[in-house]
Amino acid sequence: MFRMIKKMVLLMFSLIIGLAIISFVTLFMCSPGEIQPFTDANGTYLEDSLAEKISVDINGIAMGMIIKAKDSNKPVLLFLHGGPGMPEYWLNEAYPSGLEDHFTVVWWDQRGAGLSYNDAISSDTVTSQQMIDDTIAVTNYLRQRFNQDKIFLMAHSGGTYIGIQAAAKAPELYRAYIGVAQISKPALSEQLAYDFMLDFYEKSNNKKNLKTLKATPYGTPGYDQIRDRMMHEAGIGTTHTMDSVITGIFLEVMKNREYTVTEKINIWRGKAFAKKTKLHEELWQCDLSKSLTRVDVPIYFFVGDYDYTVNRYLSAAYLEKIQAPVKHCYLFENSAHSPIFEEPDQTNAILEAIQSDF
Repeated sequence: MFRMIKKMVLLMFSLIIGLAIISFVTLFMCSPGEIQPFTDANGTYLEDSLAEKISVDINGIAMGMIIKAKDSNKPVLLFLHGGPGMPEYWLNEAYPSGLEDHFTVVWWDQRGAGLSYNDAISSDTVTSQQMIDDTIAVTNYLRQRFNQDKIFLMAHSGGTYIGIQAAAKAPELYRAYIGVAQISKPALSEQLAYDFMLDFYEKSNNKKNLKTLKATPYGTPGYDQIRDRMMHEAGIGTTHTMDSVITGIFLEVMKNREYTVTEKINIWRGKAFAKKTKLHEELWQCDLSKSLTRVDVPIYFFVGDYDYTVNRYLSAAYLEKIQAPVKHCYLFENSAHSPIFEEPDQTNAILEAIQSDF
């Protein structure tokens, strides 16, 4: 009996080691880290196209960005990812946005995130004001490099907290500001999301998830550990149809071939780091509907009908309070938190119309 148990333990150990080796080999094979160029049907590079991964010194910190354009003469669009601390370029492979058809798109990884992760960065230096200053510095780098007086600024989710403040601080640098899932009152938004999920799981008779939510309500220490799973299973997470953060986010990042293994690991290191920063605290305590109600550039909000990650009704109400030369809120009826990835055709039709005004 003892020998049989010993053999079984050794067999299980060998299987675990074998699976680990296979996983690591697969990960390395899926991680060449080379940015894919734009080519025609014959494999020839598109003239004037651009596809690069670069590092630029921004306010004393090396920051990474991926720049993609089918025509690099197109207007520059700087994209501010959410999180805080969670880059989104990988989403563009799983859910192609088509933005590079109309813009020179700059997927900048913010201070301490992803391609810009550096364990020498102090969490105390990652503040709202520093991130706003970084955004403006990146903007000026892009203006000079691409010889454009003004660029478009698009921000998503947590990035909108920084983006709208940057646009308000330096409106002369931007053609327009596009807030996708625009934050206004994040604490209230989270409470509304929790209330929605309680109702959703009760009506769908999902007793297991309902019990979990009631046992770990919003505001308690354990809520953050269940939040993302609960939101995605309710259809109000990253996308309306993404029901798992493991298959929909983690595995999509890890199988993306344009990141190296180190870069993939740094995405998760940066995401964890962001929660320790002053920025994280300042974002969750903000009420932009009181602190920022004038922006001297055209403003457009994109909101998903199923979005409770950032409550769409709060976003729309916030826009009503803002004074701006032009403002409009676009509703995406089949989207949750990421309409530019969920409904790219509608997104690009709107963006083409916006561009025609300049």
